[in-house]
Amino acid sequence: MPPCSPDRIWFGRRPAVGGCRLRRYDTWQGGLTDALRLSEAMTCKAAVAGLDFGGGKSVIALGRDTGLTPELREAALEDLGELIASLAGSYRTGPDTGPADMVVLKRFSPYAYCAPEEHGGTGDSGGPTATGVPAALRAGARHVFGAASCAGLAAEGAHAVVSDVDRFRKDAALAAGCGWVEPDQALSAPADILVPAAVGGVLDEATVPRLAAPLIVGPADNQLTDESVADALAGRGIVCALSRESEHRGHEAAHRWVEGIGDTVTRVLDLARSTGVTPQPAVRRIAEARLAAATAPVRAD
Repeated sequence: MPPCSPDRIWFGRRPAVGGCRLRRYDTWQGGLTDALRLSEAMTCKAAVAGLDFGGGKSVIALGRDTGLTPELREAALEDLGELIASLAGSYRTGPDTGPADMVVLKRFSPYAYCAPEEHGGTGDSGGPTATGVPAALRAGARHVFGAASCAGLAAEGAHAVVSDVDRFRKDAALAAGCGWVEPDQALSAPADILVPAAVGGVLDEATVPRLAAPLIVGPADNQLTDESVADALAGRGIVCALSRESEHRGHEAAHRWVEGIGDTVTRVLDLARSTGVTPQPAVRRIAEARLAAATAPVRAD
């Protein structure tokens, strides 16, 4: 069994946490593969972050040609809500698909988090995520450049260049003082730090040679298509770290907790450097040690 296998979704007797994704795939098997990879990543992240939770993920897989009407979206979410309710709290989800979708899930189960505040939830989780990413950026910059200053956002002196498949976001990026680069040029754009912040799987054997940034830090799950890509990154002298909150909390508690992400990233990068491995094996080493301790038999004296 792999160190962070999705089969090990329970941390001792605690439930699994992980968001709900709605995405198009060529086949339903593609959605299944994505769900398994994402749940494995969530298991590792929760363990490394010191959270007493396992990792899980739910994926609503749409066909490439499926017309997603509001009625179909709600029906799919209702099916998922019934499934989550049947798990009786052993899996708890959040809004990868958006806070409004959590309203539908909460009709069936209380274990759907970050619904809009007017519906009794804590609201969008984007705020805590945005707090955690700069903390990880600073930690990564200290590791690679020897100082945290180049990891700040625009207000701290850095110039952000944005890319998105949704071209309607270009005006907002430019209005905020950011630069813009087309998605097909984003990975090769000159930069100190690359921040993948949406879907995963953007780093593979084909894209690594195009990278211009010596440091990759971002909240997207499963940025690497497989672990061999970590070696390809290391071969080019590129450091890759991950930053994202892994537990569903109230916003004030979440903001306080995510500030500690920088310490976690530092611990991973320091272990990788001291043991001569890439950050990915270092993450697994930390996660496996904590999972092993949590599942070890307890002697009754």
